[in-house]
Amino acid sequence: MDLDQALHGALSERYAQNRYRQRKVVQSPQASTIFVEGEELLNFCSNDYLGLANNPQVIERLQQAATQVGVGSGASHLVNGHSHEHHQLELELAEFTGRERALLFSTGYMANLGVINTLVGKGDAVFQDKLNHASLIDGSLLSSADFIRYRHSDMEHLQQRLDASNARRKLIVTDGVFSMDGDLAKLDEMAELAAANGAWVMVDDAHGFGCIGDGGRGSVEVFGLNQQQVPVLIGTLGKAFGTFGAFVAGSETLIESLIQFSRTYIYTTALPPAIAAATRSSLRRLVAAEEERANLRQCIAQFRQGCTKLGLELMPSSSPIQPIVMGSDHRAMQVSRYLAQKGCWVSAIRPPTVPEGTARLRVTFTAQHTPQQVTQLLEAFAFALQCVEAE
Repeated sequence: MDLDQALHGALSERYAQNRYRQRKVVQSPQASTIFVEGEELLNFCSNDYLGLANNPQVIERLQQAATQVGVGSGASHLVNGHSHEHHQLELELAEFTGRERALLFSTGYMANLGVINTLVGKGDAVFQDKLNHASLIDGSLLSSADFIRYRHSDMEHLQQRLDASNARRKLIVTDGVFSMDGDLAKLDEMAELAAANGAWVMVDDAHGFGCIGDGGRGSVEVFGLNQQQVPVLIGTLGKAFGTFGAFVAGSETLIESLIQFSRTYIYTTALPPAIAAATRSSLRRLVAAEEERANLRQCIAQFRQGCTKLGLELMPSSSPIQPIVMGSDHRAMQVSRYLAQKGCWVSAIRPPTVPEGTARLRVTFTAQHTPQQVTQLLEAFAFALQCVEAE
């Protein structure tokens, strides 16, 4: 059997399940209105929560930096790829998060894999929320540590799992804001459990930074937790920051350990220094974006009120991620198509990204959305539901 024959069956099966993934070609910058394959749509599926991906000042800084320092970094951080812009951004991210040090990674996926595999191995245990991001799950699977999962946000179940473990090291890993449900982890209770059980807490706050907390400092700041309570803090730069890359923030010892032992840091090319320069510009704007965060909260409240009137059941989320569970994959795809007919782009999220029977429309809001656009989305949902019921 040749390669194509071996792969064809799985592709056919996925297509028959309404789970075939297809890319759409975007022909405009990220914004509340976007051009997709020649069609103008309202964009309700972007993680550019503060609208910084197309911010004129951030763009200008990127252009200036590219002229000054070039495009590529040329090598890994430990060879000759660690530029002044990288170094300054790390210092500024450490100050932003209230940690001793910060370390840049090329992607959030690489950060999560690298950190988990540096901290734990055979004889250790990683405790993960059932709804954690794939990168966190993969990091644990690759580490050779015992991989122990607890029910979503169920701290009693986590306690039982901790009690049953005799591992040398215990690492509790969670998203700060869950990417598909939009709710916050119970970080205050988790930190107490960790302290009582000699465990460490690692938080991936990809969807929290910029959106929540004082100055957009995320879910850890919301709960008032410090470096000792949450010793490992992960952030991505491609969402509310509007650029690209990721970082880990923590103690001097943690960061030096990652520099020495994290394979996904050591053996990869540093992200472009011009991107680091642009991120320094976006970081300043993110901290000052109180008006934008207020607009986000207003959009979320308007949408939730409108969904209640439509009889749509929402999940308990106060973040820009507002999922509406459709149940079947087919129904989620149907509603997504009808929304597009009314000029609204909302992606249908299906298993295995989410659990079986919970296919959903993942609505996300940005600071660029207006009340009129939210109203248009609600009207589109009313149309879509009516069409589905008529079929």
